[in-house]
Amino acid sequence: MTENTSHKTVAITKIGLVAALYVAVTLVVAPFSYGAVQLRLAEAFNHLAVFNKRNVVALTIGCAIANLASPLGIVDVVFGSLGTLVMTLISYYATRRIKSVPLKLTVSTIICTVMMFNVALELHIFNKLPFWPTYATVAIGELLSMALGAIIIYLVQKRINLTN
Repeated sequence: MTENTSHKTVAITKIGLVAALYVAVTLVVAPFSYGAVQLRLAEAFNHLAVFNKRNVVALTIGCAIANLASPLGIVDVVFGSLGTLVMTLISYYATRRIKSVPLKLTVSTIICTVMMFNVALELHIFNKLPFWPTYATVAIGELLSMALGAIIIYLVQKRINLTN
């Protein structure tokens, strides 16, 4: 196996691992992972996007697979995953020149929380829920998941190089 092939194999393995973690955490707390009032703890992994662009792919795949269990089904697979792709890409590009890890995690938390409008819009259109109250509840759940995740990811990155 060449060095380039080995590097690709490691990258694909890391993508699979992050995607699997996202799916597992989402499904373990499934009753709280979907709907207008949600606390999707796996969203904490969105912080990984600020360390390596590869994690944008991993998180999008993980979200798509986890959303197969969503009450909205394929709608959530498509639109929820696109939302994850967009918000993690924004987080990656907005933080790539920031050196401070706490600042990277803070920016990521804000971006992901604000971007919950896509989930609220999805629930508004397909479940006929009121947009603003739904946005408030999903944004609060996202803020809690991202804040907890920021603490955990900060501690993890002190021991493990998440940029590789």
